[in-house]
Amino acid sequence: MNDEILDWGIAELHRRLEAREVSTVEVIDAYQEQIEIQEPEIGAFLTLDLDAARSTATAQDTRRSRGETLGRMAGVPVALKDNLCTTAFPTTAASRILEGWIPPYNATVVDRLADQDGIVLGKTNLDEFAMGSSTENSAYKITKNPYDLERVPGGSSGGSAAAVASRMALVGLGSDTGGSIRQPAALTGIVGFKPTYGRVSRYGLLAFASSLDQIGPLTASVEDAALVAECIMGHDPRDATSLQEASPLLLGALTEGVRGIRVGIVTNLVEIASPSIQAALLRAADALAQAGALISEISIDELAFGLAAYYVVAPAEASSNLARYDGVRYGLREPGATVEEMMIATRTKGFGPEVKRRIMLGTYALSAGYYDAFYVTAQRVRSLVRSAFDRAYESVDLLLTPTSPTTAFRIGERSADPVEMYRSDICTIPSNLSGDPALSVPAGADPDGLPIGVQLLGPPRSEQLLFRGAYAVEEGLR
Repeated sequence: MNDEILDWGIAELHRRLEAREVSTVEVIDAYQEQIEIQEPEIGAFLTLDLDAARSTATAQDTRRSRGETLGRMAGVPVALKDNLCTTAFPTTAASRILEGWIPPYNATVVDRLADQDGIVLGKTNLDEFAMGSSTENSAYKITKNPYDLERVPGGSSGGSAAAVASRMALVGLGSDTGGSIRQPAALTGIVGFKPTYGRVSRYGLLAFASSLDQIGPLTASVEDAALVAECIMGHDPRDATSLQEASPLLLGALTEGVRGIRVGIVTNLVEIASPSIQAALLRAADALAQAGALISEISIDELAFGLAAYYVVAPAEASSNLARYDGVRYGLREPGATVEEMMIATRTKGFGPEVKRRIMLGTYALSAGYYDAFYVTAQRVRSLVRSAFDRAYESVDLLLTPTSPTTAFRIGERSADPVEMYRSDICTIPSNLSGDPALSVPAGADPDGLPIGVQLLGPPRSEQLLFRGAYAVEEGLR
């Protein structure tokens, strides 16, 4: 029975719960057993509280027996990336500088899932402060890919992706600054969604690069991603960048189809992908065509500059955001003869090598004499990317690209070459620079059996159309 439970999506789980064919406690017990089997090898979680999850499940079963109406996430086991503030768990961002820190408030998305009766199992591993593409930069452990334990699960939301891919959680939440939801989704064979900037509140997300960060779901299916997205989207007055408009309905639109929708294959991103990924993308394009979409090819040359612009803008914002971790107010504090020496000692011990690298890059880019040459120029390039997308969406409705130029690489393979590691996000970064929504959907596997993901991009606020396209790909590739 446990294996059967782990195979259910959210809709099937709710049907079984409503029919009293299974209890919420039995669901949590099934996931606990899976965690006990898989977690020692994969290392997806930083903290777990399965006793609390079981207590919540017991309470939900009692409420259901009384005839109470439960929320849309009732009975759903959830894994939260450990850069989302939670009062019930430590929030470390996988960094020594926040080891053991318990925030005094929850992130808005955490409260919204709780309001809908989602059951949090624990917090997942990530690259420290979400800075990485492999989940190798955590201060605590390296998460492994469930398809091959010698390979990475992607990053920085690799823990959430690995938890969902190995069926240790039904839903994961991640953050996406340069592809950190979509790239690990592709490398672990699941769905990953980044909304339009401002569609989901960032309140309670430990900031990496505030103009780029966004929160979204990782799930086993497009349908599940749509439901979770509906639960967490919506205006939040505590986030000044939150969109003040009604959120789109996604679930009901999935089956509306893509007939007549214009989809452009971004050729200059396809060309840099491996042959197996190129073949998978063509299969996805054919699935869309079979569903009635109009497929064409398009080249967006400006996207080639996105990587360089990102690695100026993101570190610059990070150097500002991470200045708050100084040993004075919370988190780690190392002794020093003066306040300055204490801060230096705290940050030296508390931050890992990749975080230090990006802080130094960002501080340099913002320094006197270099601000115009680096930061201002990068922002101009960012505007070029935004304008290039605007022109592209005059001739097509959606764009189709690889999510990652390669499948999962081996642990340690790119650790010594930061530039090669950064190139892992070359296909995902542009939509962070523009703030547009994007979604990665599974598209088969390479000859080694490693998952492949393809990515659909849309203009601002096009989530509904994006999900229709992703659902058509998913259905067409079954």
